[in-house]
Amino acid sequence: MLQRKLLVVALFAIGFLLNMASSNVNAQTYTDLHDFNCATEGCQPASPQLLAQGRDGNLYGDIDGGGTYYLGTVLLATPSGTVTTLYNFDSSSGDSMSGLTFGTDGDFYGTTWGGGVYENGTVFKVSPSGTLTTLHSFASSEGGPVAPPIQAKDKNFYGVTYGPNYTAYKISTTGAYKTVSSSSPPYVEAPLLQASDGNFYGPSVSTNVNGGCGSIFRMSATGTVSTVYSFDTTHGCNPVGPLVQDAKGYLYGTTFSGGSFDLGVVFRLTTRGVLAVLHDFDGTTGGEPLAGLVLATDGNFYGGTTISGTGLGGVVFKITATGNYTVLYDSGDGRYGWGFSPNPMQHTNGKIYGLAEGGGTYDGGVLYSLDVGLAPFVRLMTTQGNAGQIVQLLGQGFTGTTGVMFGTGSASFTVVSDTFMTAKVPATGTTGYVAVATPSGTLTSGQTFKVLPVITGLTPTSGPVGTEVTITGSGFIGATKVTFGGVKATTYTVNSGAQITATVPTGAKTGMTAVTTPGGTASGKATFTVTP
Repeated sequence: MLQRKLLVVALFAIGFLLNMASSNVNAQTYTDLHDFNCATEGCQPASPQLLAQGRDGNLYGDIDGGGTYYLGTVLLATPSGTVTTLYNFDSSSGDSMSGLTFGTDGDFYGTTWGGGVYENGTVFKVSPSGTLTTLHSFASSEGGPVAPPIQAKDKNFYGVTYGPNYTAYKISTTGAYKTVSSSSPPYVEAPLLQASDGNFYGPSVSTNVNGGCGSIFRMSATGTVSTVYSFDTTHGCNPVGPLVQDAKGYLYGTTFSGGSFDLGVVFRLTTRGVLAVLHDFDGTTGGEPLAGLVLATDGNFYGGTTISGTGLGGVVFKITATGNYTVLYDSGDGRYGWGFSPNPMQHTNGKIYGLAEGGGTYDGGVLYSLDVGLAPFVRLMTTQGNAGQIVQLLGQGFTGTTGVMFGTGSASFTVVSDTFMTAKVPATGTTGYVAVATPSGTLTSGQTFKVLPVITGLTPTSGPVGTEVTITGSGFIGATKVTFGGVKATTYTVNSGAQITATVPTGAKTGMTAVTTPGGTASGKATFTVTP
């Protein structure tokens, strides 16, 4: 924290002196949308301060400087860059640097540094209109938060505290709070990532091994914590920004220092702890990233740094999964933003959006967009579920929608507004992308949706080898395996998304009947008794 704050102050001072003409040659894709003014609004956004897209298509975030009480604000920004202050933090609510997480209830969730009952920070939620509610005040024994909590698959929010005590917690939308672990890793400034295996992963800036270079840790939903990888300077040091996971299950992130030039790296990591350095920052083309990466719909990663070799601090870059690195925007003299420490995000209009610590007309930082030609898409608020489950979709141009497909299954849907709709997972739905047919064209989801198979009954529930069994449930289309007591059936027919007929195979044992599809495996309490 101290190192980061000193860096911000230093860069701000340099920016004030050198705020001259931009020298970037790729500025046609980068747009300075709004210049923050410390005298009238929040300003100088710093890591992590993530932006989140709401149901109305606007961006929401918080900034820990400026505002009425100089403790920061909650802001709303349109995609074109019109910024409105929704809430001013004060001495009772604390100051917020976390950024916001959008919840399935339509509200946004974040944390404050300081404030609350014990002056040690809070978890809060804020409505799109700016009504802020404190959900939990941290006691000194729990440590203080930096990053916002993230909403997990169980609909609860999970987060960690930075210190001096280190706590992992979960909290509901109504404020029901529970300590998950009282021994979470130290110095976590980034929000957690819930990976495809259901566990949470995150970066610890500093640890007591390998010279204190930090680590990547794993935490189960019940609070069991383990180290996945400890950094060693050669492969990076001090990971600060959040992690992101691709469709293959790899974790990607950055470190602030370490690597060949001691200016940080971009890395890829397996959940088993095998790390590969994809890029060593050299200073000339960027260095010392505090932000993590955003995985865009083109399969590439985008991020920012706090220093560069052409003038003031920072570049915005693209890197492929194989490590092909390209600078897309260099801050140059900083007039249009410098110090890209907050994490960028991708809006469903296809553009990348982010915040810069300094630069702009008032040198209070900027809101920027990066247009790399990516098409509009749909964001799923839930990426897995059963047939019949309601899924929320964010996007644009929904008015006049004529159809929604979950894989190959047609879904019923409700258009709530031009930027928000809901759809019911159909019984014929299959694991894959969600497609929305709008008057202007078909929008495809940026994530795949897993249709989870569910078994609700067997007819009959017992019989000898060779018995034909009707398995009822949902999510069966595309089934790749049926087993009886762990023994694979060689003969089965998927009659529909709700029914399979299978023949009890030779060698079958009394036990669970299971169905495996691209969405997962279902067994539940479907016990079949094999008789002589």
